[in-house]
Amino acid sequence: MSARQFDNFRAASLYCKQCGQANPVRERLLLVLPDRELHEYRCTVCGEAVGTREVSAPEQVMRREAAQARKGPQVRIL
Repeated sequence: MSARQFDNFRAASLYCKQCGQANPVRERLLLVLPDRELHEYRCTVCGEAVGTREVSAPEQVMRREAAQARKGPQVRIL
């Protein structure tokens, strides 16, 4: 197993210092840069920031292509 397999994981719950336990989290987009996106995880109980995630440009492209594939082919009418 390579560590690369775990690059695309998203957290469902993280430890919150304010609550003193692991709670479900929401991911929020903080910043879009040309080569990456920065996301922040917030506790759904108290709203405290509990972590961050960085998505690189290749991951962004893969995610967009996967979303387009789920939508199906786009038809343009001229």
